[in-house]
Amino acid sequence: MSANDALHIAVLAGDGIGPEVMAPALEVLRKIESTSDLKFRFTGAPAGANNYRETGKSMPDSTVRLCDEADAILLGACGLPSVRYPDNTEIAPQIELRVHFDLYAGVRPARLIPGVPSPIVGADTRGIDLIVIRESTEGLFASMGKGIVTDTEARETLVITRKTSERLFEFSFRLAERRKARGKPGALACVDKANVFKAFAFFRGMFDEAAKRHPGVKADRMYVDACSALLVKRPWDFDVMVTENMFGDILSDLTAGLIGGMGMAPSADIGDRHAVFQPCHGTAPDIMGQGKANPTGMILSTAMMLDWLADKHGIEAAAEAGERIERAVDKVYADGIKPMEFGGSNGTADIAKAVLEAL
Repeated sequence: MSANDALHIAVLAGDGIGPEVMAPALEVLRKIESTSDLKFRFTGAPAGANNYRETGKSMPDSTVRLCDEADAILLGACGLPSVRYPDNTEIAPQIELRVHFDLYAGVRPARLIPGVPSPIVGADTRGIDLIVIRESTEGLFASMGKGIVTDTEARETLVITRKTSERLFEFSFRLAERRKARGKPGALACVDKANVFKAFAFFRGMFDEAAKRHPGVKADRMYVDACSALLVKRPWDFDVMVTENMFGDILSDLTAGLIGGMGMAPSADIGDRHAVFQPCHGTAPDIMGQGKANPTGMILSTAMMLDWLADKHGIEAAAEAGERIERAVDKVYADGIKPMEFGGSNGTADIAKAVLEAL
């Protein structure tokens, strides 16, 4: 694909504040389009709790087909506390997309932006710039909807396979190599519980095999409990971490808390052919329609999308555009913009306007 072709983006705005943060993210991409050689074609489609309430399905088949055909997928937050499946689990098309398209690598960056408060003493001077890579199709989540519950006990099953783990580790080492080429440490830590569970010893063994194929990356091994303790003491010591699905679910929320909260955190779920980009935060129905939502995580997710498209299709202009978005976000926070979750007065429109002007 050349940079002169329009990149087709599937847009699933989601529920709650999902559409409210998606709108400024698309404005940012249109601004990029008007100031670069990149071209985009956006196609919207329904997904989420509202669609389930209306139709009985989290996504129509047409949405899945659109996602299959698109170059990338932008997804807003999905799900509402009041809308559930019959078994009382949440409507979660984001998880269904991971399984359907085999999006095994959940990429969760945590970078402390200048001017954003962190609860960690010293982070403002030492900085935080790390990535949690969460396996996104197996682990404990492989048991979703399949658990066994009786009157006396409940059982869920953790699954780790060689096929998925080997691809996950190759992806993780390549990402660490790309970061090293950009001046980052280029270190990768396997986070597990290999001292207790055979499944995690199996997981670590495959990591060790992959490490031999990537001698330029410093490979570490950590137990998840020790990793958690160190993350809240010395987060600046971390570069890239790779872990099982449930551990990654927890650690990525923890690391988002280190950089100002879920509203600041972008994410991606990436497979061999497809990728979904969405903010880490939820649908926040308590502030829906009030203009209070922070669109930063969604905007930074578009930057991740552009970087992935650049790597996938060799479009250097897309990588440069992603860096432009990150620099614009850095500038507006350094200049003093303060979202409401930080006790400030800046809502969705203020933040979006500032980022657009910085671009």
